[in-house]
Amino acid sequence: MTNLIIDIGNTRIKSARFDQEKLLDERSFEQLDQAVSYWKSVYFSHCLISSVRWNEDYLSEVLPFKFQFLSQQTKLPIQNGYGSPATLGLDRIAAAIGGWSFESKGPVLAVDLGSCITFDLVDEENVYRGGAISPGVSMRAQAMHTLTARLPLVALSSKSNELIGDNTITCMQIGIWRGVEFEILGQIEAYRKKYPKIQVFVCGGDAQSFDSLAKDHIFVVPNLVLHGLNAILNHNVE
Repeated sequence: MTNLIIDIGNTRIKSARFDQEKLLDERSFEQLDQAVSYWKSVYFSHCLISSVRWNEDYLSEVLPFKFQFLSQQTKLPIQNGYGSPATLGLDRIAAAIGGWSFESKGPVLAVDLGSCITFDLVDEENVYRGGAISPGVSMRAQAMHTLTARLPLVALSSKSNELIGDNTITCMQIGIWRGVEFEILGQIEAYRKKYPKIQVFVCGGDAQSFDSLAKDHIFVVPNLVLHGLNAILNHNVE
């Protein structure tokens, strides 16, 4: 069984094909027409779409194939114990399920480094519990520039490994990168005190900048959400 997984974000369209749990290939697109042209050229038997940009009705009109559309009503392979499930971002639980799918059990913590940083837990009873949300790397830079009178908007093209800045720009860059790194490590340490056997997965657009964290049961898997969506599709097909 070959699955096509499509994750449509605000700026990019990501897709991947899986044979059961095995990733076959992965592509990213800027425009929907480019993506459609590619999807029409590849084989798949089932498709799941997660989209924050277009709704199911619109996609049904423009896509020449059948698909399942991820919603709050989609059946999940784990129990959702979130206190307000109607407000839960589907990308959050997809990342958590992605980490869970690698282990087939909890406890698992998914750390998604996107516009915001999200921490999402699946406990030892395979129940999604929630976690935490904080500003992401770019959001921190924007906030310092927008909410102060003199601080510039700094570039964050690559992670700084320095500890001490010698001018305002490098001080801001180090503060952002180190702040995020220490926040991640601090959160992981706190989770490990409560869940000693926890496995941690780091994903998202800025995940590659923190690949040095990949040790001691911390795994950097940038496409973790796609793995989670594939696990959801497999659960619904079965």
